[in-house]
Amino acid sequence: MKLPLPLDYAPMGARVAREIPVGDDWQYEPKWDGFRCLAFRDHGEVKLESKAGQDLERYFPEVAEALTKIKAIRFVLDGELVLIQDGRANFDLLLQRIHPAASRVQKLSRETPAMFVLFDVLVDEHGSSLIEKPLKERRPILEAFFQTHTREIQSVVLSPYTYDVNQAKKWLTELRGALDGIVAKRLNTPYDSGGRDSMVKIKNIRTADCVVGGFRYLAKEKLVGSLLLGLYDGENKLNHVGFTSSMPRDQRASLTKKLESMIEEPGFTGARPGGPSRWSRGGNTDWFPLAPHSVVEVEFDHFSGRRFRHGTKFLRWRPDKEPKKCTITQVAFESSVPLPLFEGNGE
Repeated sequence: MKLPLPLDYAPMGARVAREIPVGDDWQYEPKWDGFRCLAFRDHGEVKLESKAGQDLERYFPEVAEALTKIKAIRFVLDGELVLIQDGRANFDLLLQRIHPAASRVQKLSRETPAMFVLFDVLVDEHGSSLIEKPLKERRPILEAFFQTHTREIQSVVLSPYTYDVNQAKKWLTELRGALDGIVAKRLNTPYDSGGRDSMVKIKNIRTADCVVGGFRYLAKEKLVGSLLLGLYDGENKLNHVGFTSSMPRDQRASLTKKLESMIEEPGFTGARPGGPSRWSRGGNTDWFPLAPHSVVEVEFDHFSGRRFRHGTKFLRWRPDKEPKKCTITQVAFESSVPLPLFEGNGE
């Protein structure tokens, strides 16, 4: 490819923030729950590069094909590969695309097609680099690019934005569960390749009370490393939904003794913790079931596929909480507000 940016060009990163920054220097956008991706095109050649520099076009052939239909023949776009189902981004279905069998990928691309959500342009249709321009100049160029070259391609869409912090707060609260949060970008800085100084991400942070249905030891020490968390379903079965490993270090020795005295089968009566996976990196996967008597409050940012997406943050023990009242209903959230698909200029 003869473009001014290499295929291993790093996308702009973000710092994590608890509060939405306020001021005239900020633009706010939805944070889409998918795979960050830079899309490169030079005439008939298209490359989809992940944030980690992995080629994604083999896993999303329908998106790669759609990009070849864009009228412009040279560009670099920044965006997110997402899969929308029932009005929300479905990350679990998206993960199924990362499969070694090409036939499986092709089948899923037809049954559950993904889309590419645009939110920045780094090289325009003339092959000129825009990375030195501030966002307040790049965004109008992106919108003109979309209107001129891309609008009729259904699987390539434009993410909205706003300068109104109240609108950003609405996205953050009303679309909880449908979006991954929001991002705030500085308007007056150039594209911050590989950096984290020009963008912050604010996620929906929630809490849940969970039953401790088991635990794992640390990999190299016989101290508790993680608590395995469970929630009861409508059939009164305790299902494994995730873990927390952020307990205070100085409490682990006494906690280990307490948990060892509570070891009792079966621990979880519904879905149980699995064994090693391709993501485990050789970590300790042996676990020990516990009598379902202890409740812990944890903080989390995303719940999908009937489990916490990431590890949760330990907050406190809840001896006052009845374990049977720790149900999956407390993490369910169905937004009735439609996703902002995709209205162009947010003003």
